[in-house]
Formats: sequence, C-alpha cells, structure tokens
Amino acid sequence: MEQVQAEIAAIRTQIDALRQERATLTINSAVTSADSSPKAIAQAYRRHAQETAQVSTEIQGIDNAIAALEFELQKKQVLLRRSDNKLMRLSIEEEVESGKIQARVHAERINLLAAELATELKALKTCANQISPSYWQVYYKPFITGFKTISVPYVRSDGDVWTIVNRIV
Repeated sequence: MEQVQAEIAAIRTQIDALRQERATLTINSAVTSADSSPKAIAQAYRRHAQETAQVSTEIQGIDNAIAALEFELQKKQVLLRRSDNKLMRLSIEEEVESGKIQARVHAERINLLAAELATELKALKTCANQISPSYWQVYYKPFITGFKTISVPYVRSDGDVWTIVNRIV
C-alpha cells in the first residue's frame, strides 16, 4: 500500500512538473516595427511560423503525457481504494456504534447551546418588556415582536430513536 502511495505521489509530481513546463511555453507574436522592410517582415513571420509549429508540437506532446499520467494516476487511486477497503472495512455494527457516539456528542452540544440560547432569549424578553411601554411613547411602534413563536431545538432519545423537537421559549 505504501508503494502505491509513493507511486501516486511520483505521478502527481511529474504531472505538476509537466503542467508548469507547459505554462512556460508561450507563443509570442512576431514583433514588427513600422520602419521594417518588407523582406524583414516576411522573415519575421516565417521565423514565427517555424517557432509556433515547434512549440505547438511540444505542447501537444506535454498534453499527451499529462493525459497518460492522469490515466495511470486514476488506476493507482482505484487500486489504493480497493486495498483500503479490504484493510479498513468496519462491520456495520461498529460503524453504527461509532456514529451513535458522534451523534451523542453533537446532541449534548446542541442541548447545551439551546439552554444558553433560551436563557439569553428570556433575558432579552425581560429587557424588552421593561422598555417597551417607553419605546411606544417615543417611537410609536413596538420594540421587539415575535416572542410567542421563538423556539430552540432540543434533542431527546428513548434509547433507540432520537427526536429533535422545538421548545418554545
């Protein structure tokens, strides 16, 4: 398995090097100046055509090499996944138990945050109730609305089935 990983790393390194080489190959346009003779202009375009053909051929070769290496990389990755599946295959029961442990941690955190949020909402409601009459007198509208429908999530379990409920604050 380590050998396959080393081969994958080598292939990726080679692909990166080829991509970098391809990026450095640029096709420059023929540079002509206004005072160039017709013969000089013709020679510049001929030289540009020759260079362009050579660079295009190199780029095509690099593209073909990258495609072949990517195909090899995919084959090696499939081989690595297959070996990983054979070596690290957990039974369904172990996966479920592991998931339940993770879910319990998250549920406890949600319930803790919900309790904190409920406390903060109650404090906000108390504050709003204290200043609301004065707020009406100054601004002619309510300070905060919607307290009757504010709820926080709560996760509960009967041992087998977990339920998320909304508790109205």
